[in-house]
Amino acid sequence: MTNWKAFAVAALVRALRTFCQTFVGFVAVGAALSEIPWLEALSVSAVAALLSIMTSIITGLPEVDGSQKGAHEE
Repeated sequence: MTNWKAFAVAALVRALRTFCQTFVGFVAVGAALSEIPWLEALSVSAVAALLSIMTSIITGLPEVDGSQKGAHEE
């Protein structure tokens, strides 16, 4: 990982996507807006985002490391 800025941006984008997906999934389970435990939904989503960042650090990111081929490369 030579380009820390590109890595940080890519990891944060992944973490934000993970946060949003988890949050939407958690909220979708609630029957009504007044019944949704908002603090719990935010907490679970934040933990998922943190795990996403940790996974990116441990395994790397193919879009930054260059190990992922684009559609134009065959």
